Amino acid sequence: MATLLSERSAQASWRDYLELTKPKVVLLMLITSLVGMFLATRAGVPWTVLLFGNLGIALCAGGAAAVNHVVDRQIDSVMARTHKRPLAEGRVSPAAALTFAFVLGVSGLALLLTFTNALAAWLTLASLIGYAVIYTGFLKRATPQNIVIGGLAGAAPPLLGWVAVTGQVTAEPLLLVLIIFAWTPPHFWALAIHRKDEYAKVNVPMLPVTHGVHYTKVHILLYTVMLLAVSFMPFAIHMSGPLYLAAAALLGARFLYWTIALYRDSRPHAAIKTFKFSIWYLFALFIALLVDHYLLLDF
Repeated sequence: MATLLSERSAQASWRDYLELTKPKVVLLMLITSLVGMFLATRAGVPWTVLLFGNLGIALCAGGAAAVNHVVDRQIDSVMARTHKRPLAEGRVSPAAALTFAFVLGVSGLALLLTFTNALAAWLTLASLIGYAVIYTGFLKRATPQNIVIGGLAGAAPPLLGWVAVTGQVTAEPLLLVLIIFAWTPPHFWALAIHRKDEYAKVNVPMLPVTHGVHYTKVHILLYTVMLLAVSFMPFAIHMSGPLYLAAAALLGARFLYWTIALYRDSRPHAAIKTFKFSIWYLFALFIALLVDHYLLLDF
C-alpha cells in the first residue's frame, strides 16, 4: 500500500499542488482583502503593499488550506465532494503537502514582514493557525458550533488588508470581519444540509447531523437576519453611501428569500442553491463596498 501511494505521489502535477491551496476560496478571500486595503485609505494603496501584501495573504491562506487537506484526507476520501482531492487519491503524500504548506506560510509571512508591517504579518499568522490548527485540527471534530467559532479565522482577510495599509486595527475593518462572521454559518450550514449523510458517515458533528435539519434551517434563517442587519452598519457609521446601502438591501433580500425557501422546503435543491448564492452574495457585497467608496471620494 505504501509503495502504491509513493508511486501515485510521484505522479503529482502542479495542478494537484494548486488544488491543495483551494484557489477558489483564496480568490474570494483576496477580494475581501483588496476591499479592506482600498477602504483603509483615501489616497492610493502603494503598489508594493497591493501586490506583495495580497500575495503574502494568499500564500498563507494557501498554506493553511494545504494543512486542511492533510488533516482531512481520510474524511475527504469518503465524501463524494472531496474524494478526488490530491491527498485523498494519494497523488500527493502528507509529507509533501506539509512541506508545501510550510514553504507557502513562511514565504507569505516574509513578504508581509518585508512589504507591509509586523502587525499585518502576525495577524495573518494568527488567522493561519486559527484555520489550520484550531478549526481543522480540533473544532471541526469537537463541536457542532465548529463553523461559528472557527469562522473568525476565515473572516480575517478584510482586516488583514486594512492593517497591511494602515498598521492599525480600528472599528471599520472589525465591522467587515463581523459581516463575514455572520455570513459564514448560513453559508456552510446550507452545504452541510446538502451533504448531511456524508458528514454523518465520517462522524463530523456538523449541526444538521447533531441537531437535525429543521434546527439547522432555523439557525440559518436567524443568522441571515443578523447578517442583513450587520450589512447595513457600514452605511450607519458613514463608512459607505447610498449605493452600498441599496446593494446590501437587494442582496440581503435575495439571501433571505433563499433561506426562507430552504426553511419552508418551497424550492427544489434549496440547500445547495442557498450555498451557491451565498458565495455570490459576499462577492457582490464587497464589490459594492469598493465601488461605493470611490463614488464617495468623487464628492
